[in-house]
Amino acid sequence: MANQTRQLAELLSSKGITVSVAQVNAPYHPTWIGHVPVLRALFRLLPYITSLWRLAGQSDLIHVMANSGWSWHLFAAPAIWIAHWRKVPVVVNYRGGEAGAFLEKSAPKIRWSLSRASVLAVPSGFLQEVFGRFGIAAEVVPNIINLERFRNPKPHRNTRRHLMVARNLEPIYDNETAIRAFALVRSRYPDATLTIAGSGPEAGTLQALTDHLALTTAVTFTGRLEPQAIANLYREADIAINPSLVDNMPNSVLEALASGIPVVSTNVGGVPYIVSDGETALLVPARSPEAMASAITRLIEEPSLCSQLIDNGMAEVQRYTWDTVWPLWEKVYQSALSKKTKLV
Repeated sequence: MANQTRQLAELLSSKGITVSVAQVNAPYHPTWIGHVPVLRALFRLLPYITSLWRLAGQSDLIHVMANSGWSWHLFAAPAIWIAHWRKVPVVVNYRGGEAGAFLEKSAPKIRWSLSRASVLAVPSGFLQEVFGRFGIAAEVVPNIINLERFRNPKPHRNTRRHLMVARNLEPIYDNETAIRAFALVRSRYPDATLTIAGSGPEAGTLQALTDHLALTTAVTFTGRLEPQAIANLYREADIAINPSLVDNMPNSVLEALASGIPVVSTNVGGVPYIVSDGETALLVPARSPEAMASAITRLIEEPSLCSQLIDNGMAEVQRYTWDTVWPLWEKVYQSALSKKTKLV
């Protein structure tokens, strides 16, 4: 979400639109506050609210990046209400893959806040369908992929065996399954390697798992990478793995397609809304190292399938260029500014 926010701000600025960002994850001052759970929330929330109030008085429209859980209650809902009190139209851009469970639990509160918003925009048909089940209309505006950054003029179409995962090291992304699937692949192809790009609370546990499976020399944990470093990694890799348990519209999948890498992904959430099994990716059940390993092995052993997925994937991501997505945002903003749209 942070990357999409930064990218969207830059692209809107290129259209001559003045953009100010109210940051929800500003550095802690002093740094020790970041280790105190309740206190750290207050130290971020109070400056955020102050910044929102000030910027709302200077803005024609507020674009809120929203997610599930406490992120919604602490950051998204206050932005909606401040916009309402300041009489500024607001677009809510919801991006959480756990929307279904969140709405089941908190729909009345969410609907109450959204009643003050002008437009709800979501990046996938999956989330549009989820909100629709609760009687909330949403416009689909896809994520934006910088094809120039991820463009690979010579995609790998041979049988090299460098696998990669670009997800944070958190439980919902289930990197454990990717590692266990890799262990099965490596038992058949001892020269296979795996790079995991991301950071998070499961780093120690996952590194211990690679030690336990005798994969220490074959698995590389890079930590969090900047966008250009991620783009370079895609160009070096041969197969991208997305092992997540919950997902909306994973940028990592789209970035892999743009980079000319065949993708093996779990068939969860919004993933089947952006790729088709056997056409633009191979989809497998969640929490199944065996099925994931089988799909990876299939790509290693079937170069023609790899080429097909690469060609189809690179064609598919043309839907996510700025030239394609900007007219959709322009329509959403104009609708919000007209104050004619009512969600609930």
